[in-house]
Amino acid sequence: MTVETAAVVAAGVTKRFGATTALSEVSMRIAPGETHALVGRNGAGKSTLVSLLTGLHKPDAGEIRFGGEPAPPVADRGAWRARVACVFQRSTIIPTLTVAENLFLNRQGTVIRWPALRRRAAALLDEYAVDVDPRSLAGDLGVEQRQLVEIARALSQGARFIILDEPTARLDATAIERLFARLTSLSEAGVTMLFISHHLQEVYSVCDTVTVLRDARRVLTAPVASISHDELVAAMTGEAAGLTSTAPRQFQAAASVLRLDGLALADAFEPLTLEVGAGEIVGVTGSGSSGKVSLAETVGGLRKATAGTVSVDGSAVRPGVPNALKAGIGLVPQDRHREGLIPLLSVAENATLPIADRLGPLGAVVPSRRTGVAEEFIRRYDIRTESPDAPVASLSGGNAQKVVLARALAAEPKVLVLINPTAGVDVRSKESLLGAVRAAADAGTGVLMVSDELDDLRHCDRVLVMFHGRVTAELPAGWSDTDVVAAVEGIAA
Repeated sequence: MTVETAAVVAAGVTKRFGATTALSEVSMRIAPGETHALVGRNGAGKSTLVSLLTGLHKPDAGEIRFGGEPAPPVADRGAWRARVACVFQRSTIIPTLTVAENLFLNRQGTVIRWPALRRRAAALLDEYAVDVDPRSLAGDLGVEQRQLVEIARALSQGARFIILDEPTARLDATAIERLFARLTSLSEAGVTMLFISHHLQEVYSVCDTVTVLRDARRVLTAPVASISHDELVAAMTGEAAGLTSTAPRQFQAAASVLRLDGLALADAFEPLTLEVGAGEIVGVTGSGSSGKVSLAETVGGLRKATAGTVSVDGSAVRPGVPNALKAGIGLVPQDRHREGLIPLLSVAENATLPIADRLGPLGAVVPSRRTGVAEEFIRRYDIRTESPDAPVASLSGGNAQKVVLARALAAEPKVLVLINPTAGVDVRSKESLLGAVRAAADAGTGVLMVSDELDDLRHCDRVLVMFHGRVTAELPAGWSDTDVVAAVEGIAA
């Protein structure tokens, strides 16, 4: 392929931020209509490359080209929007506006004719087979619908190159299948895509070519069909595959530490009774409508049950996060950005929030004591940060998630509740996170882990499958992928 015929080219691009080289002489070419995967560990340079491909930053060396033409000046945002769009892991849809308003934001003209705007929006949604009412508030849409609206908006502006950043991180299996079918249709229609994912099986399912970044450099570009899973992991990590141990745990039945008695939440899940033993890891999975996330959020105090009780060590827990914390429940929520971190605070401040009253006399925090505790957490959970005082917003996704887990475990909880703990993190971060969960369980913490990831669930002593608000299957350790998938889909294995 020549530069002139490529849809997108990054030619020897380098980007520095102060003394840090975020990207070093990286080259990549993407053919028209190709779905090209970009993979690498957190901190490898993926986000920096995306910032160059979308015109948010200008490379310090090298160049970006679209269809053989140099990229427009960074200041010409209209020209960039006509060439490339990015569907980020965190939606850019404005929830308080309607779908129609989001589709034509900043393009609606000086005088807005609402009936005409809604008709244009309906035609656009119909053109790209997005089954959404243009009059709906965007905040009422599901994750999958928001992504499709963003894709339709990008295509309507003329962009034929779309970057998808972890598009499946918050989708269930059925929604992922629908998204992949839509991506295949777009590719057949000539849309070029860059697909960023930590889920390597997705790369094999939907991508033609894969580029691997490691330590700010490109280490591999190859057709997906020509490279094995182990070779791809080795390229990402610089080491042999087989990172996270999933050897069966030597769990012995112990006294119940968490008990749910007839716990229910209207329109989410039906009355459920469950015990989790001290040191036991119980997995919960199911489709997006199964009620699994609502169950975990109810146990963790984020939601108030409409019936039943949550008990820890035989004592009922009142609703609310403060009461859950006081009872000994640690929570890793689904959305680390919205519910798990305070971005304006430092790594140390975030990690030690639950134990701030222990870091000095009379509830006052002694900075040196907080720093010492945070440094221990940084070592224990392998958090890659410049210092405990660095803003938590400066961390990569995997390291930010480690801070969330460190905070959940800071008070040595009796029960740990996790919701999709490895979503959107790299291979090594998954190893660190799941290793810390196993260590907590080995020390006697009861674990309730909700996850869509089979690799997460392999660490569990048993797995409950929920379907439309009910537990429909309980699988002991040693289950097969087919067993889980069939139960999730509500069919016989």
